[in-house]
Amino acid sequence: MPHAQRIPPTWQDLLTAALLGTDRRTPTAGQAHPTALLDAAAAETVRRRAGLRPGPAAPRLEPAPADPRPRLPAPAARRLALLLADRPGAGGGGRRGSAPDLMELLPQWLAAANAHGFAPPAETLPALLDAARARTDLRPAVLEFAGSRALWLARLNPDWRFALRATPGAGASLPGPEAPDRVTALWREGLFAERVALLAGLRARDPDAARTLLSATWPTERAEDRLMFLDSLRTGLGPRDEPFLEQALADRSRNVRATAAELLSALPGSALAARMAVRAGACVALDPTRDTPTLVVEAPHECDAAMERDGVAPKAPSGRGERSWWLGQLVEAAPLAAWPARLGDRTPEEIVALPVADDWMSELHAAWCRAAVRQRDAAWSRALLGAPSAPGAGGPGAVSLAERAKLLGTLPVDERAGWVAGFIAAHGLSEAFQLLGVCAVPWAAPLGRAVVDALNIARDAGSYPWSFSGVMGLAERCLDPAEAVRLDGLLTTPDEPEDASPGAGGYWTEAFQRLGTTLRLRAVMAAELRPAEPMTPQEPGPE
Repeated sequence: MPHAQRIPPTWQDLLTAALLGTDRRTPTAGQAHPTALLDAAAAETVRRRAGLRPGPAAPRLEPAPADPRPRLPAPAARRLALLLADRPGAGGGGRRGSAPDLMELLPQWLAAANAHGFAPPAETLPALLDAARARTDLRPAVLEFAGSRALWLARLNPDWRFALRATPGAGASLPGPEAPDRVTALWREGLFAERVALLAGLRARDPDAARTLLSATWPTERAEDRLMFLDSLRTGLGPRDEPFLEQALADRSRNVRATAAELLSALPGSALAARMAVRAGACVALDPTRDTPTLVVEAPHECDAAMERDGVAPKAPSGRGERSWWLGQLVEAAPLAAWPARLGDRTPEEIVALPVADDWMSELHAAWCRAAVRQRDAAWSRALLGAPSAPGAGGPGAVSLAERAKLLGTLPVDERAGWVAGFIAAHGLSEAFQLLGVCAVPWAAPLGRAVVDALNIARDAGSYPWSFSGVMGLAERCLDPAEAVRLDGLLTTPDEPEDASPGAGGYWTEAFQRLGTTLRLRAVMAAELRPAEPMTPQEPGPE
């Protein structure tokens, strides 16, 4: 009788034997050794591969788009590679050493490269996208610098899909005013991100056309989309937007109504601003019968339907009184220009200096602060900030450092820097971090000197430098590189006072070394990014 043909084990048989063990399951007849299992698996693998039918070839990729921007100068390209290769250390603790933190210089480098309009070397695109993936704050600058080729790469790597989400239209050019049919088609049929980008771009070029486009589809938009679209009207906001915004006050969405009211209150000549002026004026008055003229406040007793329609939220937050909540909203939305005439033709400084009866001062001044920020009124901001050397490190109307920082944002750049420099000279650095964040970069010379002098005073006081690590980090990014020369005199370790923290002087020397090195590196980086000047032919000399 002929021998029966042996049937090879299936792949599932081999997997079962591997999982259970060859002593419990034998995949091949009469062979239970593990080597036999591996031999059988190798043979089955070859058999399975040989039995596969070849699939159709994948379509060839379209080439990456060309980038017409000028190439980076070679020194700047090498610098970019160094910045991208640097990674934050894994170690903790307050001591950072004297080497600059290159990753913290990358945002500034990207801003400068974008200002020059350079294109990145192609080989750096993966590292740029990885850096932007790890740090969301880098994404706008990275995507602007990396350009359309980064989007081409992002379509091939799921790890970089954020670039497609963050770029409306995924790099497709948005239609301009010369193509009105394309504008209308994209507005009606495009993705939400494309529509937002289209509306924002059109608003920057032609505010009236953008508003007309939005009006055409406004009743059919979703509430959350209406809110986002309405926010785009902040760009180029003007009196011609008032009829549309008044219509939005009757919107079904409370958030849309509130945003429309906020925008209208930023237009001092709007009907809503006039209504709010009447309401706020009925709540705040001057009592001339007292020995010293005093402001008296009578907060609203109810929030009626008309107030709600004009954006007043009726329900107060937890822990906040209803009447003070309503008062704050009315004063915040009232045009600041209406107060001098109502309060005896006084200037903003004189109004802010008036006493306020019955402990209403903080509520009233806080509302005026918000109004000054919303209406971008520098005169009222100056009055509410007061002198930077005022006792208590605060002006007469500012209620917090955050409020003061917002008020400073309404002042011209030089005035803002001068005020913060005076604040630091009077009060030191302990409360200055938030205020420094609103100052233009690089810091103006008086502000830079005030920061360096305050750091030197802190060193002489014997504290550790990491107590001021936030300010030191800002200084590394924001000080004018010319200030590096002034730091040279701070590199010697001073004699420590008896009550100083142990070793603080050495740590300060290290911190100042790092600061000076970083400033000099920033100067070199800026020089590397300057385009090379074309050589002019020399005039022939006399023979």
